[in-house]
Amino acid sequence: MKSPRHVRVLRAAVIAILVTLAGGVVVAPAQAAAYRYWGYFHLTKGAWAFAQTGAAQAIPANGAVEGWRFAVADESSIRTPRATPTFAALCTGTAIKTGTKRVALVLDFGRPADSADGATPPAPKATCVTVPEKATGADILVAGGATLRVSKTLDCALDGWPATGCGEAVANVSAAAASPDTKITIAAPKANAAGSATQSPDKSSTGSPALVLGGAGALALVAALGFGAWRRGRDATDD
Repeated sequence: MKSPRHVRVLRAAVIAILVTLAGGVVVAPAQAAAYRYWGYFHLTKGAWAFAQTGAAQAIPANGAVEGWRFAVADESSIRTPRATPTFAALCTGTAIKTGTKRVALVLDFGRPADSADGATPPAPKATCVTVPEKATGADILVAGGATLRVSKTLDCALDGWPATGCGEAVANVSAAAASPDTKITIAAPKANAAGSATQSPDKSSTGSPALVLGGAGALALVAALGFGAWRRGRDATDD
C-alpha cells in the first residue's frame, strides 16, 4: 500500500505532466542569479537562437546571421538582439570569392537600463563581412571592425562597451532592466565590410534562457544549456 507522502508526490508529478501537455509551463525559480554580459546568438529560421559554443569555436556557414546583445539576464529571461534583419537585407551586393563566405553581423549594445550606471549605449549596428570559409564567430567580429576586450574565457566588451566590468553578477535587477524589450530596426550598411580576420578573442559561451517545459520547451532547454555554458566560462574566469 502506498504511503500518503508517496501518493502526494505521484499526484504532483501527474499534474505537472498534464499541465505540460495542455500547453502550460513549468518555470525555473524566480530567484535565479542575474548577470550583465554580452550574449552570442545565431539567427535560425527568422528567430535568434542561443549559441551553444563560444564564438572562438563556432564556424558559421555561408549565409549565416550572427548576433550579439549586451544585457542583464538570467536563466529565466531571454535577451536577444532586438532587431532581426535578414541575410539578404544585410549582404546583398557584398561580393564573395572562392574559398570565402559571407556572414551578416548584428551588434545590439542594449538599453541604458542594461548598463551598470544607466549610461546611454552606442547605437545598434549591422554589417556583412566576407571571410575565409573556416572563419569563426570571433573572426567575424574582428572582420566586422569590432574591437574586443576579453578576459580568459569571457568576451567582456565589444567596441569599448561596457568600459569596465566583465560578466558581473547583478544582485538587484531594476524594474527598467527587467522590463520587456521593444523591437528595433537596423539600417542596412552603406558599405559592407570585407576581409580576413587575423585575430580572435578567448573562448566564450553565452546565452540567457528560460528553463521552461511546454509548448516552447525544446527552445527553452537549449537556451538553458547555453546559459549554463556561459556560467561555467565565467566561473573558470573567477578561478
